[in-house]
Amino acid sequence: MTSGRVTVYFAALLARTEDGWEASDTELDNVETLTDLADLAREAAVDDDTVVAYIEQEGTWFGVVRVDGEDDPRIFVSNAAAAARSSYGAMLTDELLGRDEDGTDDLDSLDLDGTEDGEPDPADGPGEGDGTAAAAGAPAPPPGPLGDPGLLTDLGIGDKELLALDTDALSEIADALGCTDVLEAVR
Repeated sequence: MTSGRVTVYFAALLARTEDGWEASDTELDNVETLTDLADLAREAAVDDDTVVAYIEQEGTWFGVVRVDGEDDPRIFVSNAAAAARSSYGAMLTDELLGRDEDGTDDLDSLDLDGTEDGEPDPADGPGEGDGTAAAAGAPAPPPGPLGDPGLLTDLGIGDKELLALDTDALSEIADALGCTDVLEAVR
């Protein structure tokens, strides 16, 4: 809940089987990291086949995570800047931007010059070293798409089509995958 307003997420898992696709809506209560989400997707998989996890926040942004067996998950986020302001979106954008799952960058990339105790470095300009700048080396999420727009190409949605999707992305993805009926049964 933020500012007296409840943030609404919708999440679904689409698992490919020999007979087509199985869909299930899913609770994200126990998902805190991309690893947790990938494990949840793998649990829904049939014979280590493809699972597509879909997350959206109130028509603001959507994310697609593709898990193929034990391979690393592939991720696409429609609007990284908007997603980074929410817990599940931040989890995805942090992964795409190379931030550790706890929200910090790799220790090796930090500039530990003796001013890390909060003292501003006199050589820094305004906003640097005073706690107002972003984490060292951490790029800000872009106000548009981020990730792999080609993650669904072999399933019928090319990168141009995925980049063009907006507020009703899940329906269009389900149409392309041929699983609209099974998805609507769990919505």
